[in-house]
Amino acid sequence: MSLKLSHLPSRQKIKPVYPRSPSTIDPNNPPWPAYRGYHEYSFAYATMGQRLPTILGKGIEDVVLTLNQEYDEERIIDLVQCIERMNALMKELQEQAKLRPIIDDGEADVALWNKLIAKYFQGKTFMNAPWLFAEAYKYRRLQECFSVSKHWKNYDVFFRQKCDTFSRSHDAVFELSMRFAEPFTLKENLSAEEKLEAERLMFLELTQICLWGNSTDLSLLINMTEEQIKSLQSTGGANLAATEKNILGNHMKQLWETAVSLRANTGGRIDFVLDNAGFELYCDCVYADFLIQSGLAKEVRFHGKRYPWFVSDVTKKDWSWLMNSMVYGHLFPKATEEEKDSLRRLGMRWKQYEKEGKWVYEQHPFWCTGFTFWELPNEAPDLFLHLSRSDLVIFKGDLNHRKLTYDCAAPPSTDFDIAIGPMASTAGAPRICSLRTIKSDVVVGLGPDGNEIAERLDKEEEGWKISGKYAVVLLSEGRPGEKVIFT
Repeated sequence: MSLKLSHLPSRQKIKPVYPRSPSTIDPNNPPWPAYRGYHEYSFAYATMGQRLPTILGKGIEDVVLTLNQEYDEERIIDLVQCIERMNALMKELQEQAKLRPIIDDGEADVALWNKLIAKYFQGKTFMNAPWLFAEAYKYRRLQECFSVSKHWKNYDVFFRQKCDTFSRSHDAVFELSMRFAEPFTLKENLSAEEKLEAERLMFLELTQICLWGNSTDLSLLINMTEEQIKSLQSTGGANLAATEKNILGNHMKQLWETAVSLRANTGGRIDFVLDNAGFELYCDCVYADFLIQSGLAKEVRFHGKRYPWFVSDVTKKDWSWLMNSMVYGHLFPKATEEEKDSLRRLGMRWKQYEKEGKWVYEQHPFWCTGFTFWELPNEAPDLFLHLSRSDLVIFKGDLNHRKLTYDCAAPPSTDFDIAIGPMASTAGAPRICSLRTIKSDVVVGLGPDGNEIAERLDKEEEGWKISGKYAVVLLSEGRPGEKVIFT
């Protein structure tokens, strides 16, 4: 019997409704369509097909260099096995293999990873899983190459690159240290209004320095020349005035008003969810130094990663290296004695902040999972509760922005509060600021005309979403003070 469909309505073109309803959102189905490695129009395609194998290849070269300098047989054999695991990972990447569970290597995030894989990514590959998850999974697998070893559990294949890039940042480093080695003071005989205006201008300029310090992301600029670094790291006033027009979503005025309100309440706590080590971390610290000295904050907490992540993300090792290199190191042989002294004094003041508890470095396991921050209230309630006690949480960089917004194709006109979902709407959600140089496809918070702005840039500047030329400074309202309830 043949089935005749002549009396039924013709097939319809069904257009899915976005954003998806909360009950249908999960890591494989973001609120708007996910970017995946096989999407040739997106940066995901270049990342999964070319960038990640290149980055892993450089990592293998770094380990071989270490191997060739090792003399102990047991350590050599152990490191050779690490290289073998890295080569196996490279083969999986190139062959677009299915994602397997993480081996229990003693890390605190193993259960979170394997729950995600079992529940949402069974049978998924590096190319057809959402790009954000697949990329994070690759770095977790890289960590596994070392964490299951005996002697090399804490090895960082990117450490040399991070150190080298900061040591090549001579001009920008001393531009800032020569300005901020002396404690911040205002001119005498200024009125209250004039003092506030001087602080406002300083705050806005340092916010931009903190923002554009994100330009030197090693995962994108792995073959940078010294001249390119100097160009990206220019912190002069004229350069900052020129770049402000490239901040497409700009809430700096509201950010200043928020900071001033903290001081009016006897000063508050500000958290930085860190991005890149080296020069960007240095800029973050210059900014945090001003926040403490000006009384805009009484306490600053810095959140880094537990192990090497997305090439240049900050680990505790990177944090300690920066502080100690500033005080004791010889990174800049061409520097004058005056320049070296300015850097030393800056580093000593920052180390003193740590001793006094004004600066605190932390590293929660959740930051190195494949979850977006939409899941933070439920998957890491302890961390969410901790952040809810902050007066302002500043998320630095592109990866943190992707995780805040679920890394999906939301319209550019989407309000930031909507794009970050539970991180704005959950009871107790802190006020969040995203300082992000745009280096990937997701773009939100551009205002009512955001879609038109994005369309114009698409026509005029191909690749504007990954060039790092444009940025956003976006602030959420948050729901501080409300009771935090976890289900």
